[in-house]
Amino acid sequence: MSTPGLKNPGGAVRGVGAATLVVEGLVLLLALLPLAKLGQSAAAIWLCAGLAVLSFALCGLLRHDWAWPAALVVPVALLAGGVLHWSLLVLGIVFGLSWAYVLYVRRAVYANKP
Repeated sequence: MSTPGLKNPGGAVRGVGAATLVVEGLVLLLALLPLAKLGQSAAAIWLCAGLAVLSFALCGLLRHDWAWPAALVVPVALLAGGVLHWSLLVLGIVFGLSWAYVLYVRRAVYANKP
């Protein structure tokens, strides 16, 4: 008879975090063309590109405890980038809410860990 619950809670939580970061990175890459077509500043385009690279890099680093709060740099930088274009502000809000949920799930899983 198997015991209920996750067999590898750390791996499951890292998977959820990595999936969220991959989606964030893909959305930021997809935002590059509309920003360029709208004639936005090079700063907005470079911000999106840099944050996409950071999101992909952090995917592999989630096994370290410091990487979880470090991933908050992406939505916070997008919120600050809202002065460049309003869409970056919206992405910062959406990504911030999604990352807050991932951190909530991480805390809940580790709180129930035997």
